[in-house]
Amino acid sequence: MHERRLRRSEPWDLLIIGGGATGVGVAVDAASRGYDVLLLEQHDFGKGTSSRSTKLVHGGVRYLEQGNISLVMEALKERGLLRQNAPHLVHDLAFIVPSYTWWESPFYGLGLKVYNLLSGRYKFGPTARLSRDEILQRLPNIKTDGLKGGVVYYDGQFDDSRLLINLVATAAEQGATLLNYVAVTGLRHDAHDGFTNGAIARDHETQEEFEVSARVVINATGAFCDGVRRMANPDAVSLIAPSQGIHLVFDRSFLPGDSAIMVPHTPDGRVMFAIPWHEHTLVGTTDVAIHETPLEPRATEDEIGFILETAGRYLEKPPKHSDILSVFAGIRPLVRAGDGKSTAALSRDHTIHIDDSGLLTIAGGKWTTYRNMAEDCVNQAATLAQLEDHPCITRTLAIHGSHPHVTDIGVLAHYGSDATAIRQLAASDSALAQPLDPDLPYIGAEVIWAVRNEMARTIEDILARRTRALFLNARAAIRMSPRVAELMAAELNRDANWQHQQITEFAKTAAGYIAT
Repeated sequence: MHERRLRRSEPWDLLIIGGGATGVGVAVDAASRGYDVLLLEQHDFGKGTSSRSTKLVHGGVRYLEQGNISLVMEALKERGLLRQNAPHLVHDLAFIVPSYTWWESPFYGLGLKVYNLLSGRYKFGPTARLSRDEILQRLPNIKTDGLKGGVVYYDGQFDDSRLLINLVATAAEQGATLLNYVAVTGLRHDAHDGFTNGAIARDHETQEEFEVSARVVINATGAFCDGVRRMANPDAVSLIAPSQGIHLVFDRSFLPGDSAIMVPHTPDGRVMFAIPWHEHTLVGTTDVAIHETPLEPRATEDEIGFILETAGRYLEKPPKHSDILSVFAGIRPLVRAGDGKSTAALSRDHTIHIDDSGLLTIAGGKWTTYRNMAEDCVNQAATLAQLEDHPCITRTLAIHGSHPHVTDIGVLAHYGSDATAIRQLAASDSALAQPLDPDLPYIGAEVIWAVRNEMARTIEDILARRTRALFLNARAAIRMSPRVAELMAAELNRDANWQHQQITEFAKTAAGYIAT
């Protein structure tokens, strides 16, 4: 994964712009078919939307309510394939819909039974009505006043950026070249027919500029795809109607059981979840239309207040502003439709758009359906570039880290088969076995592993996406940053000035995750 093989005369089969779930998924699919693949990411893998999800692998209960049966069935199938191909990162989770009026349990129970039936042979667990006592046993902190009972159903949960890093490794193992911190600054076009046949790229670390040629260029930059499209056509009409969603993270005491809460209707028309995640409680999300797509979106006080107020309706111990350990915002790259006034009503179906110059853009969709999106995209790209036809094999392709004999259930379980090597690193040096902060489980060996094997280049890469420290407890992540800088500097041969700059930059970024 560390090769920087941009200087070559022959064209790549596919040049993929964007290192999120969609772009990396396309790289896995194309490389596993035998195509010659280069992927360029301007920042770090998953810096944008792909590390900021609700951490659910799901069919989408709300899409069923909207009548989008085909999307729900596709997503439920993909949910099953993800659990099959990455069992170290995707697992079942019980979701409880509490009922406070007599009609809610039968109404939601029927809908959720249909949801379960649509999953066919990819079922995760049975849907069932629960009594009031059964609800209290599973959710000790649920608000009891007026509680009638509820419904339990099963969906999937995962760690989004950890899955993405494992997909990067999978693509590399299949022969793809993937580079983070290499930005595409312009597109190349054939002098005769104007067809997009490559790009101009700049290495962020060396400031070197390269020209890359390719038989087909794929724009998989999510919320930022319109900017790339305008490199090919300055007059391109916007494809994306972005919306912002935020999540709040609290300690485990707010949701002490092993079940999640699903609120089917909030005042803004979204579903709200409270879920256990990495021994913390994650609550979200909002849906607010936005006009700009910053690389580091920030939560607004209105959004934070909305989640606190909604969560307080369902929890006996209502969370307060001072309880927030971290707040993170993400941008949904929704495909524009209708008047765009209600982003909650926009479909999560994906779209493939090919402009007059041959630039292929894939947009929309969601994490759960990334594999299906990639298959569709590579099929279209191969036809467009007249590549030799090869079938997709990703339905049964094991994702890096998955291994049927891995039984680690400790704090390194999400590394799957890599956990053994990280444990050996820790055993080789007692200092690397020490927690980076008492409030979080991460150890120094994980930093070394991420630099050597997962292309981590900055403190933020480590604390936001290789570990999830910044998303779980922003203040603890800030406290960890000097030690992380020290460990990284030794691995990357960086000096004290680099360490100081990294600590300063990370503190600025992390400040946006603290609900002041």
